[in-house]
Amino acid sequence: MPTLVMKFGGTSVATLDRIRRAAKRVGREVANGYDVIVIVSAMSGKTNELVGWVEETSPLFDAREYDAVVSSGEQVTAGLMALTLQEMDVPARSWAGWQVPLKTNSAHASARIEEIPTDNINAKFAEGMKVAVVAGFQGISPEGRITTLGRGGSDTTAVAFAASFGADRCDIYTDVDGVYTTDPRITSKARKLDKIAFEEMLELASLGAKVLQTRSVELAMRYKVRLRVLSSFEDNDDNAGTLVCSEEDIMESNVVAGVAFSRDEAKMTLLSVADRPGIAAAIFGPLADASVNVDMIVQNISEDGRTDMTFSLPVNQIARAEKAMDEAKASGEINFAELVTDADVAKISVVGIGMRSHAGVASQMFKALRDEGINIKVITTSEIKISVLIDRKYMELAVQALHDTFGLEKAA
Repeated sequence: MPTLVMKFGGTSVATLDRIRRAAKRVGREVANGYDVIVIVSAMSGKTNELVGWVEETSPLFDAREYDAVVSSGEQVTAGLMALTLQEMDVPARSWAGWQVPLKTNSAHASARIEEIPTDNINAKFAEGMKVAVVAGFQGISPEGRITTLGRGGSDTTAVAFAASFGADRCDIYTDVDGVYTTDPRITSKARKLDKIAFEEMLELASLGAKVLQTRSVELAMRYKVRLRVLSSFEDNDDNAGTLVCSEEDIMESNVVAGVAFSRDEAKMTLLSVADRPGIAAAIFGPLADASVNVDMIVQNISEDGRTDMTFSLPVNQIARAEKAMDEAKASGEINFAELVTDADVAKISVVGIGMRSHAGVASQMFKALRDEGINIKVITTSEIKISVLIDRKYMELAVQALHDTFGLEKAA
């Protein structure tokens, strides 16, 4: 039988009624002739509660026990979903990650998937099981301990199962009905996309769009897993939601597919740094060691052997970055006159595979921001993306202006 993977996020299984609603969707796919692998998240809010209990019990917790606790939320949902399907006379059973087994490395709380053997689940399908309900977000280490894949890891679980089992498609059910050109809460003109290329979705996910976890999109792109993002709260037909697929599967698309934004950004500048070979490594090495996620980097033109180095980072990592830079200066590894931090910026990005073959996108973007009186602090570009840092108070205005400038309310 063909296989379908269906993933239900926390809001989709937040209550018993919602679990029943999700189970009915699964039952319809079984009736359509599929063997179904269902990946479930913990019920909405449960993981945060479990994490809170761990941190209250042991502020400097053992990551192995952290994984044992926080993975339990998904196991509860998996059991409840299997019971619900059984009540509907659909042959189903639940699977914890270690029972599959979903094999990972030993990096507790942020494990990477290494292998998903298909023998155990396929054997049960051959015996008549129609639905395997798998607890998302979790696996087993080489040492035999429960591991978790990091927040949002159930998306990655779902894509990995679709790749391992050669599934026809991987449907991700969430609280939105697809991928939009930007956040509809920012502009009412935001339009749901019927299709989006893997590369575009990867950029949007990494730049602040919350629809899919970045690692899941990376995995889907590598293994050419067709992803569909759907709403759990609407009746969906075969063409509902947004299909995330290869660029070749999209006939026509706008030059710009979407506008992404991140409000939780900060800008840090080292003033008057010695301009010498290896200075970038001396700065960004300690930041990497401190687990600071640096994004945009700009180095000013050198004058009298000194330069300024500017970079962006998540606002919640400022203290870590300042400590790393102060320690590097105290050790003599780097020397700078002053460390200036601006914690009141936002990152705005336009993304589109059409930018590869169309000139002038940057010019249009910069003119649109100029016309709204918005000053650009930092610019970075790639083949299919242009990102800028601006004052956070202008974020919504910038998103609306760029959405209008590139006519994103209209289909290609």
